Amino acid sequence: MDEAFKKSSTRDTFESLVVTVILAIFGTTFVLQAFKIPTGSMEDTLLIGDHLLVNKYIFAPQGGGIAHLLPYRDLRHGDVVVFKFEPTDDQTEPGEHFVKRVIGLPGDHVRIFHRKVFVNGKMLDEPHVRHDPALADELRPGDDFPPMGDEYLSGATAAWEAEMSSVVQNGEIVVPLGKYFVMGDNREQSWDSRFWGFVDRSVVSGRPLLIYWSFETARDEYLHNTLIDRIGQIVDLIIHFPTKTRWRRTLKLVR
Repeated sequence: MDEAFKKSSTRDTFESLVVTVILAIFGTTFVLQAFKIPTGSMEDTLLIGDHLLVNKYIFAPQGGGIAHLLPYRDLRHGDVVVFKFEPTDDQTEPGEHFVKRVIGLPGDHVRIFHRKVFVNGKMLDEPHVRHDPALADELRPGDDFPPMGDEYLSGATAAWEAEMSSVVQNGEIVVPLGKYFVMGDNREQSWDSRFWGFVDRSVVSGRPLLIYWSFETARDEYLHNTLIDRIGQIVDLIIHFPTKTRWRRTLKLVR
């Protein structure tokens, strides 16, 4: 009797483990993905050191049997999205994930004048946007966009400089089908569609759902990725976990 019970208990444990693994694989493949914010381009919406859960299924292609199980929808103006950046030069590693806010949908006409963003002729109300007060009297590259005539846009990739004229009409950028124009909320510190072009629909991974944990992180930490650096970061985490954790941001929804 005891032997039969042990076998049954072992089998139940094994089956539970298998189910847990299957659910974990399903969840990370179709439902949620963990993501850490490495830079300040989305401040103050997202801070360096915010750890996010990304909703992977919301923007997924609406095809196959899984489409009947999960609620998909199209991208909308103002959505914060995670996507795989596809570099056109050597400035960024292929496959690196970016987080930005959707400004222009396919067919939209986008123009920026003195940091004010206009979409289809209407100025956007952007309460989430951060501007550096120290730069209030100084226009930086991208504060007026698209550049006029032969004006050079500092910080833009060569490929985008070459392509830009083909998508400009009457001083406005026209977003092509299947593409999106995105920008960071921290406008003076964001390298975004103004400087490298559109985001293709196929590389959008999902939408940040919530911040499950936030830890005060140095602005340049993402540049330090050697083994010694990683060990130092782990030690810092262990020592300062209670004091550097931003407890008020725990489980905060991303909007």
